[in-house]
Amino acid sequence: MENIQLLPEQNRYHRPISSLINTAMDNETHAQDLTEQQVEIDRLTAAMLKVANQRDKAAFGDLFTHFMPKIRAFGLQRLNQQGLAMDLVQETMTSVWTKAHLYNADKGSVTTWIFTIMRNQCFDMLRRVQHNKEDVFGDDIWPLCDTVSQEIQPDHKLTAKLLEHMDALPLTQRQVVQGIYMQELTQQELADTLNVPIGTIKSRLRLGLEKLKSFLETHND
Repeated sequence: MENIQLLPEQNRYHRPISSLINTAMDNETHAQDLTEQQVEIDRLTAAMLKVANQRDKAAFGDLFTHFMPKIRAFGLQRLNQQGLAMDLVQETMTSVWTKAHLYNADKGSVTTWIFTIMRNQCFDMLRRVQHNKEDVFGDDIWPLCDTVSQEIQPDHKLTAKLLEHMDALPLTQRQVVQGIYMQELTQQELADTLNVPIGTIKSRLRLGLEKLKSFLETHND
């Protein structure tokens, strides 16, 4: 009689053996995932410290290979252009190289540190695009760009005056104006050199020429 009464109490704590096996396997998988994650964290930290302390280019290459797809995907999502996404990769990883000595492993992971740089760079790019209104123009602005070019280019006497105001242009516009008018590169050659879409080249050229034109008009008044 005692055995019969104990059975229901025992059954309350009874779990099928298959459930126990599944739980053990899940725990083992979870532990393996945590181990792999820690190995990855340790690898990235070691690479970052080599860049910081030894300026190790091979270690930087490992960081670039790991983070480039992630930064590019973030850039495409936020900036909506392939060229700008790759600009974000370049600017972020350049900052990683130059600021590597500032990384402190005790204050956070390499991933957190690099993603913070990435977000800051992205915000800066968005502000520049909004301020300059570049990289957002369609085909409708290209004829205007040609018109402005024709107004400035034929008068060679203005070359010296143009050079006087060139430094006043934003860097991206100055690169394009100098490339087109001083280095005599084609727009496609310049796009390939700067690794940006040709539409970006046209937009920057238009804005740069308009600003130079306004400088000249102010100077001549």
